[in-house]
Amino acid sequence: MAKKAKAKARSSAKKKAVKKPVGKKAAKKKAGKKKAVAKKKAAKKPAKKKAAKKSARKKTPVKAKTAPRSVGAAQPTIVEPGPQPVGIPSVEEPAEHEQAVGTVTHYYSHLEVAVVQLNTGTLSVGNTIRIKGHTTDFTQQVESMEYEHGHIDQASAGQSFGLRVKEHAREHDIVYLVK
Repeated sequence: MAKKAKAKARSSAKKKAVKKPVGKKAAKKKAGKKKAVAKKKAAKKPAKKKAAKKSARKKTPVKAKTAPRSVGAAQPTIVEPGPQPVGIPSVEEPAEHEQAVGTVTHYYSHLEVAVVQLNTGTLSVGNTIRIKGHTTDFTQQVESMEYEHGHIDQASAGQSFGLRVKEHAREHDIVYLVK
């Protein structure tokens, strides 16, 4: 038991020896660390202020009270339409020598083929057509038409067919038959 008491005394002496009084340099280092910690906290404070400003902006505006209206005093203003422009036909109205027969439902750019849904009349190989849309406007002769992968010479109303075109056609372009 005496050995155990001596061992405890030695270990406590070592512990006391390890703890040395703090010198000036060590004190400065510790103070520097505390300041760095304080600086970090100071850097975080502006972020909290921004959050506070945002929450202050979310207030609902106060509605101003309006004065009650008098029932018989206000008269409605009547606006008459101005004259129609002369000489400029609307987009839907074709020229006098054209008849709208169908619309483009799809365009295959790699084949240069437009799928046309014929709404009225008939269309034959050799007819002259005009395809007009928002950015499209060209005239050509019908050279080749196909229905169900087979060549056809004439298409009638209600039929969808492939039409070889010279230029790019877009969906919803209108197909006119030039008379």
